[in-house]
Amino acid sequence: MIQIIPAIDIIDGKCVRLTQGNYDQKTIYNENPLEVAKQFEDAGLTRLHLVDLDGAKQRHIVNAHVLTSIATHTNLHIDFGGGVQSNADIELAFNCGAKQVTGGSIAIKNPDLFGEWLEKYGGERIILGADAHHERIATSGWQEKTNVLVYDFVAQHVALGIKYAISTDVAKDGLLQGPSFELYQKLNQRCPTLNVIASGGVSNLADIVELDRMGVYGVIVGKAIYEGRITLQELARL
Repeated sequence: MIQIIPAIDIIDGKCVRLTQGNYDQKTIYNENPLEVAKQFEDAGLTRLHLVDLDGAKQRHIVNAHVLTSIATHTNLHIDFGGGVQSNADIELAFNCGAKQVTGGSIAIKNPDLFGEWLEKYGGERIILGADAHHERIATSGWQEKTNVLVYDFVAQHVALGIKYAISTDVAKDGLLQGPSFELYQKLNQRCPTLNVIASGGVSNLADIVELDRMGVYGVIVGKAIYEGRITLQELARL
């Protein structure tokens, strides 16, 4: 069964959502991220995708205190991303309670360092961030586009030992118009041993059921929860 992973994105210590990665299209949903995380846990969910959007923009972790708070006061399995750009950042993330850390921009901009992390921490703890805009990798909180084809990028890292990859289609994110099914189908075909985690565009339960049918390992659900399109109780029953 597909892994359900609710999302909390952080700006200024608050739970927010952006539309298509645009920091000017920000909606604040809760000023207390811990309160939101506890709601997820109380509903029976066990995982959390926590993103430091300030960190992604500033290229170093900014909201470590939020990670510490949630890790200390819940038992959620937290994967953390956003601004993890140095050895100090990744050590901070793990020390603050992250179970897994996602590296996206760093894998493009400093592949040697990312490779060192993968060797040191292993493929179970390091998640590849493979966010795409028109099938090309996007970095730095989606503020920068590259010419690197997402499928090639992911396949290269699977060969290095990556076991998990989160891929967001930037064009779909925050629009509640459905995930990029074709993107995930192609990733599964290209990298059949990879645990692909879909992100962006999920609008209803049918979207999740279809991703599950396709054999996608996990799905990150954010705006659909906050906008009431999917209830936590429905997610917990999947």
